[in-house]
Amino acid sequence: MKKITEFTHEDAMRFFLKEESYFNFDLPAYFNFKDIIIETNEKLKGHNLSDFFGNRVNDQGEEKATYPCDFENINYKFLSNKDGKYAWRPFQLIHPALYVSLVQKMTEKKNWELIQNRFREFESNPKIRCYSLPLESETEQSDKATSITNWWIKIEQQSLELGLKYAYVLHTDITDCYGSIYTHSIPWALHSKQIAKEQRRKKNILGNIIDKHLQDMSFGQTNGIPQGSVLMDFCSEMVLGYADLLITNKIKETEIVDYEILRYRDDYRIFSNNPQDIEVITKMLSDTLVELGMKLNSQKTKHFDSVISSSIKTDKIYWNSTKQGAKDIQKHLLLIYSLSVKFPNSGSLSTALNKFFNRIKKQKKINNTLSIISILVEIMVKNPRIYPIGTAILSKLLTTLDEPSKREEIIDLTLSNFEKIPNTSHIKIWLQRLTIKADRNKKYDDNLCEKVNDASVEIWNSDWLCDSFKSLINNTSLINENVITDMEPIITKEEVELFKTDYDKQTED
Repeated sequence: MKKITEFTHEDAMRFFLKEESYFNFDLPAYFNFKDIIIETNEKLKGHNLSDFFGNRVNDQGEEKATYPCDFENINYKFLSNKDGKYAWRPFQLIHPALYVSLVQKMTEKKNWELIQNRFREFESNPKIRCYSLPLESETEQSDKATSITNWWIKIEQQSLELGLKYAYVLHTDITDCYGSIYTHSIPWALHSKQIAKEQRRKKNILGNIIDKHLQDMSFGQTNGIPQGSVLMDFCSEMVLGYADLLITNKIKETEIVDYEILRYRDDYRIFSNNPQDIEVITKMLSDTLVELGMKLNSQKTKHFDSVISSSIKTDKIYWNSTKQGAKDIQKHLLLIYSLSVKFPNSGSLSTALNKFFNRIKKQKKINNTLSIISILVEIMVKNPRIYPIGTAILSKLLTTLDEPSKREEIIDLTLSNFEKIPNTSHIKIWLQRLTIKADRNKKYDDNLCEKVNDASVEIWNSDWLCDSFKSLINNTSLINENVITDMEPIITKEEVELFKTDYDKQTED
């Protein structure tokens, strides 16, 4: 695997323009954003995005350019329920014109060299180590799977190793990190706060270019950046890396030397042999983040006097200690249900359901199917993280019902269960995959779902673009019909699996 800051500027552009980098959340395989990214990249080559702004006549009869920051709903947004209750995570598909324009600007040779040099400064303190920079896989694994494997190797395993050196550790993270990032802090990160303020009106410096693109995506707002792409993950790393540098400078002003910090995005683990030193460092971290418009999550800030016991996630410890062979499929799922209650939305839950799917996928008959479906739906409703694998299991269970009318009834009952909770676009997208072969025209009230059957549905607001560019955006197909034609009614493991090899066994050994 290769870290993004090790790339040439040409390879960085290629990496960010991959479909896998454009969106990194789970969608059915028939959604295709590759073509629109390619077409947009060709359209913008040798141009600034402003060359394609449209025009409109103002109240004084003057013709003025249309700017994206003056328009709402530039990006496509959907809220994925986070806990089966009232918390949610906003995912966004960035407008292709803004996305590609930003990639092109960031990966210009001089700009990319500036970014690389700045990250070398962020990483200058060997006692603060970040392991969340975007990675590109060099195997058959996806980039996303490679990043998760990297978390296990670098964070969990290094935390265990640090148990030899340190007696205490504090875990903490940032409240609503992406939603809290102040866009002006990106110029501060890339150029220093003083220089950025002195040059805040210079449109051609990289920090300001990125800042402007982010505001253009968000109706001119300066609080928050879109979540759901590798590009935005990297932009967040600029700010968080800058925070690492500021914290380093603050610690240097103290006599604290016996410490180490591991960071993965907005998650921190602070190690020391002196609990008072941890408190001082955490205070410095909190103060630094406040300066950047962010704050620590007090509910997730926890002190431990055992590095080993805190290094492995509690859901994993619980599942490894309680799981047992269950000959009966229903009992097997009930064990998983108990895990979901004790550790909702956990990684171990995804692992357990993947293994359950492997167990049942070749069985032609399953006893007590309806009760098993009821248990599964309850797990899905309260654990949005497992929507894809949950839907795959449901697709298999439905095929064991002899009556097509019964399958339709179960699907409707499943939908009604999800209607009880807010922000269910993500599950509707996956339920559409479940029913698409049997009933292509079944209605799901989400724009992405409607786009599957109606090419005229607009995903992004392109009214700020000139007609030719707007036409390109609206007329480039986002649905791969060949994939729909070739797919089976039962969702295959390949459609929902993250790891091509037995990662679960690797992490348990």
